[in-house]
Amino acid sequence: MKDFFYVINDLFVGGLFAPLDYLRKLELTNWFAANTMSWVFMLIGTVAFIYWMKQLAKFNANNEEDKSISSHSFL
Repeated sequence: MKDFFYVINDLFVGGLFAPLDYLRKLELTNWFAANTMSWVFMLIGTVAFIYWMKQLAKFNANNEEDKSISSHSFL
């Protein structure tokens, strides 16, 4: 059973986290290159936010939504 956990340790530490170790070493020489993944995720989030706001503005311009103020029926 103990060997099973060592195999999992070797898989993650030796293989799957190797790119992150490379980025950690790269940070000492070039901060911008080491944070490339963060820049890409921020770019994707910004594009998605702008797209979402444009869609909301488009649907708001149609005036199809019922905006009458009403309370719940149980109140």
